Amino acid sequence: MSGIGKLDRRGFLKGAVVAGGATMAAEAHAQGAAPVAPQARPKAPQPSAAQQAAEHDVPGEVERLTTEKTGSDFMVDVCKTLNLDYMASCPGSTFRGLQESFINYGQNKKPEWLTCLHEEVSVGMAHGYAKVAGKPMAVMMHGTVGTQHAAMAIYNAWCDRVPVIMFTASAGPVEDRRPGVEWAHSVQDGAATIRDFIKWDDYPWSLQSFSESTARAYSLACAQPMAPVLITADGKLQEMPLEKKESAKLTIPKLNIGTPMVGDPNALREAARMLVAAQNPVIIADRYARSQAGMDNLVKLAEALQAPVIDLQNRMNMPTTHYLCQSPRSAALVGQADCILTLEPVDLYGQLNRMTDQMERTTRRKAKASAKVISISTHDLMVRANYQDFQRYNSADLSITADAEATLPFLTEAVLKEIGARESGFAARGDKLREAWKGMADRSRADAAITFDSNPISGARLFAELWEIVKNDDWAFLTPNAYVGNWQHRLWPMEKHYQYIGNSGGSGVGYEPVAALGAALAHRDAGGRLPIAVIGDGNFNMAPTTLWTAAHHKIPYLAIIQNNRAYHQEVMHIQRMANRHNRGVESAVIGTTITDPNIDYAKVAQGYGAVGIGPITDPKDLGDALRKGVAAVKAGQPVLIDVVMQPRG
Repeated sequence: MSGIGKLDRRGFLKGAVVAGGATMAAEAHAQGAAPVAPQARPKAPQPSAAQQAAEHDVPGEVERLTTEKTGSDFMVDVCKTLNLDYMASCPGSTFRGLQESFINYGQNKKPEWLTCLHEEVSVGMAHGYAKVAGKPMAVMMHGTVGTQHAAMAIYNAWCDRVPVIMFTASAGPVEDRRPGVEWAHSVQDGAATIRDFIKWDDYPWSLQSFSESTARAYSLACAQPMAPVLITADGKLQEMPLEKKESAKLTIPKLNIGTPMVGDPNALREAARMLVAAQNPVIIADRYARSQAGMDNLVKLAEALQAPVIDLQNRMNMPTTHYLCQSPRSAALVGQADCILTLEPVDLYGQLNRMTDQMERTTRRKAKASAKVISISTHDLMVRANYQDFQRYNSADLSITADAEATLPFLTEAVLKEIGARESGFAARGDKLREAWKGMADRSRADAAITFDSNPISGARLFAELWEIVKNDDWAFLTPNAYVGNWQHRLWPMEKHYQYIGNSGGSGVGYEPVAALGAALAHRDAGGRLPIAVIGDGNFNMAPTTLWTAAHHKIPYLAIIQNNRAYHQEVMHIQRMANRHNRGVESAVIGTTITDPNIDYAKVAQGYGAVGIGPITDPKDLGDALRKGVAAVKAGQPVLIDVVMQPRG
């Protein structure tokens, strides 16, 4: 049999025929029969003259199979002039030319290609990254279907006013598309499905147009108010050969990002007069701070006025250790205020009014009718008709259309001039606020003690135990806190802008794991930080593949699963409806719980290459699990700890 491997197919078959004929002849001879002559092989038909010419004549043009430079190489040159460190993507054929150029021609540097396992992960990762890094990440999406996959994450970034530089691709003109899937994944208008919730898009039809449109897209994404943008990269442009003569004609524009718009000086002087004259001024900070400077400037203004600050936690706006940070007293403070300054309000109506969720919804005003309202915001500069994240209309007494972070130093200057050398009487107001802040801190500690030994584990116990382990580290939270009792803001000293990145914007389930991944990447690059994400089990199940990307690209962070084995927000909604309809709450678990079987999230994490610990069900085991997890993160690994917890913190 060893000789068969040396034969080609034709030789092997010929040998088989000869051997078969010899065997039959030998058998016939042994039986005394006359040997049978082997049959003559039929002659193969001779090729015609035309066939011979087709086989041997050299055609006038030989198909070009290779090239040294392509359109996609120039596209990479363009992207390298932008301030992009990463390109996140789930693999797709419509951008095959671009991907090859990025990783070979571009040497996989600035930007580095990151592998995600779903387009929603790619965009959500960029969302979280931008809020920590202070600059956009790029995302590549596969044709029609990739953009559709990513839509929810794009909507979150839009509602949260976060810049993401997105690329999608199409197979090119109809005459160049292969039959089948290239048609299904191609599109005339790459942004049609998401245009209502992106800031700008373009489908460039030349390489020069791609250069200018991409620079424009980056600039627009970063201009206030920020938001995602999209460029469609045509497949033919990507893969076309680019000759030196043609390449020499192409130019790349200098990137130019405009400065934020500052409020009108006359309006700021009027705002200063209103604030200084008020007996009970209140500052509400919403989607305000983008930097530590923004936080510091808010502290300066609040101290100048001795005015309390309500941080709505859509960003990290005010240090929780400052006595003027009075967020837990928001209802009382708004109710007694005679002048309210609101910074980048997402929902001004909701800040001033309260609606009751009942059979007939009723509204009552939280603020006094006589209270003067000042708004500094870019919110109205980007309002669309269909998706209604703009909230209910509410006019302010003084509306200043400007970027609040850029404007605040000028407002503070105007306030200090208005106060002047006269005795303001603000010190007494500050003393009362110091006492109120101390009372809030004492109540938070007392409230945490009530559920410390509860089983399932409480949010207070989780954050109290975790604090003792990480209090000497440079830690940062990667996820919102609404579903865990707000304990990190109540118990932890949060003083740095990067220690909390705020909410999702669009409240789309699945934000927490994907934003945590991107934020952890930015913290890794900043060096020395300990990133922590507390992720609901329902949220995590939308994007568990984030752990593989973290393990593959060596992005360490601590993911604690708040495992209440349900979509508990929806449990409560069904309970409310059942009570309203007088039907009892027993069946509210149908369609809302994640049990039977219970998911072992530690095993899921291990399967993706991360460290998996748990499930932790006994509060006494929590501390050891957290210590092991923190140690593994410090060793450079992504870690998941499955903690079975109470439905709410």
